[in-house]
Amino acid sequence: MSEIKDVIENGRAVLGIEFGSTRIKAVLIGEDNAPIASGAHDWENRLENGVWTYTLDDIWTGLQDSYTKMAEDVKAQYGVEVTKLAAIGFSAMMHGYMAFDKEGELLVPFRTWRNTITEQASAQLTELFQYHIPQRWSIAHLDQAILNGEEHVGKIDYLVTLAGYIHWQLTGVKALGVGEASGMFPIDIETKDYNQKMVDLFDERISGKGFSWKLRDILPKVLLAGEDAGALTAEGAKKLDVSGKLQAGIPVCPPEGDAGTGMVATNSVAVRTGNVSAGTSVFGMVVMEKELSKVYEEIDLVTTPTGNLVGMVHCNNCTSDLNAWVNLFKEFAESFGMSVDMNQLFGTLYNKALEGDKDCGGLLAYNYFSGEHVTNFEAGRPLFVRKPDSKFNLANFMRVHLMASLSVLKTGLNLMLKEEGVKVDKMLGHGGLFKTKGVGQSILAAAIDAPVFVMETAGEGGAWGIALLASYMVNKADGETLDDYLNNKVFAGQEGTKMDPDPADVKGFDDFLAVYAAGLPIERAAVDHLK
Repeated sequence: MSEIKDVIENGRAVLGIEFGSTRIKAVLIGEDNAPIASGAHDWENRLENGVWTYTLDDIWTGLQDSYTKMAEDVKAQYGVEVTKLAAIGFSAMMHGYMAFDKEGELLVPFRTWRNTITEQASAQLTELFQYHIPQRWSIAHLDQAILNGEEHVGKIDYLVTLAGYIHWQLTGVKALGVGEASGMFPIDIETKDYNQKMVDLFDERISGKGFSWKLRDILPKVLLAGEDAGALTAEGAKKLDVSGKLQAGIPVCPPEGDAGTGMVATNSVAVRTGNVSAGTSVFGMVVMEKELSKVYEEIDLVTTPTGNLVGMVHCNNCTSDLNAWVNLFKEFAESFGMSVDMNQLFGTLYNKALEGDKDCGGLLAYNYFSGEHVTNFEAGRPLFVRKPDSKFNLANFMRVHLMASLSVLKTGLNLMLKEEGVKVDKMLGHGGLFKTKGVGQSILAAAIDAPVFVMETAGEGGAWGIALLASYMVNKADGETLDDYLNNKVFAGQEGTKMDPDPADVKGFDDFLAVYAAGLPIERAAVDHLK
C-alpha cells in the first residue's frame, strides 16, 4: 500500500482511458503494470436523423466523469491526490467520422462505427483499391459524403476518429497510432503509413470536385507504438481534470483503437496469435503471416499497434440483446420483491446455458440491434423464433442467445481459418461475454474449434491495454519491442485459463449455424416489414 502511494504521489503511475460503446473507463496502473485504481462512466449512443451518434457534450462529460471517479478511487484507497503521471494514453471504438473546419468546429454530428449508411462508397472504394473498405471506415464515410453532395466536405480541415479527437484536444497533436489509422484508411505494411498508391487513386477520384484539400492534408499523422505523440497541454489538463489538480506536460502515447488495445490487453500482438473482444459489438482478430489470397468483404485488414497485418472480422451486434433478456429476468424477479445482484443473475443464467442442448433444441435467435454487413443487413430487428416442437426451456433459451451473439463472428472467421488456412496458435477472449467463468469461453471454443484462453485481467479490457501502451512508451529499454515488453514485463508466466473445444459442442454449433443461415430470410422480413 505504501509503495503504491509513493508511486502515485511521485507521478510514476500511468493512466489509460478508453471510450467503449457503452462505458468510458479510466484505469491507473503502477510500475508493475498492474491496475491500482479505476473509474467508469456509462453512456449510450443515440439515433438522431437516422445516424448513430454521441454529442461532444457526451464525450467531454464522460471523459471528465471517468477521470474524476478514478481520482476519487485513488483518494479512497490510498489517501492521496493525483497531480502528475508518468504517461497517459487515450483509446476509443475505432472508425467513424469526425470532420472539423479550420476553426476546429465539428462540421456534422459524429458518425460512429455503428452506422451502415455508406454502402455505395464502401463498394466503389473496394473496387477502386482492390482492398476491402468496410462501411464503418472513415474513408467510406468521407467518400459517401462526397457522393451525397454534402456541402460540408469542402470545408474539411481535419478528419479524425474519436480517439484521435480526444488526443488532439488534450495535446494539440494531430496523430494516430497505426492500428487506429488502419481503420481510417488502408496501411502499407512495408512503410507503416497510409498506402500511397491508394491515396493517389482517391485524390484522382475526387480531383474534379474543386476541394481545396488533398487526402493527406486532412488525415492524422501515423505513429507506431512507443513513438512520441506529444504531451498534455495546460488547457488539456483542465479539460481532463475539472478539479485543476493535474499538471500539464505529461507524455501521451499515440492514440489507439479498441482493436489495438484489445490485442495488447490479451498479449496477442505477435504473429499467429488472435483475440476475440465480445461486448456490445464483437470482433475476432488474428495476426497473420501473409496477405490473404483475395478480397473478402467479410474480412477487414487492419494492423497491430506496431504495424503487423491483422485479419479482422467485425460484427456490429453481440451482447445487447442478451443483456436485454437478462434485464427482463431482473424485472421479473423484482416484481416478486426480490433484490437482484446483477453479477449473480448473469452468472446463474449464463451457467444455465451449459445445461442446454448442443444445438439449442431447435430454438433460433438473431441479436441484430443494428445492421450486420457480414450477413448483408443494413438494419436490425432482434428476433427470437421457435417451432411448436422446439425444446423451449431456460437452458436452451440462454444457450441460443449466447450462440446467436457469436454466430456472425463464426461465419466470418470460418473464411479466414478454413478457406484461407490462416494459422492461429492461441486465441484469447476478453470483454463482458467472458466475465462469467467458463461459459462464453466454451461457446467461443465451440465456434472456432480452437483452444481459447481467458486471463484474469480480461475484465480490465482496452483501458488497461492503452495504459500498457503508454507505459511501454516511457519505460521500454533501447530496442525493446512491444512483443518483448508484454511478454517479459507484463504477462511473464501468465498463460491464462485454457479451454479446449468439446467436439460435441463444435458439432452442435455447426448444426445450429446451418439453421441460423437458413433462417436469415426471417430476419430480412422483420427488417422489411417492421418499420
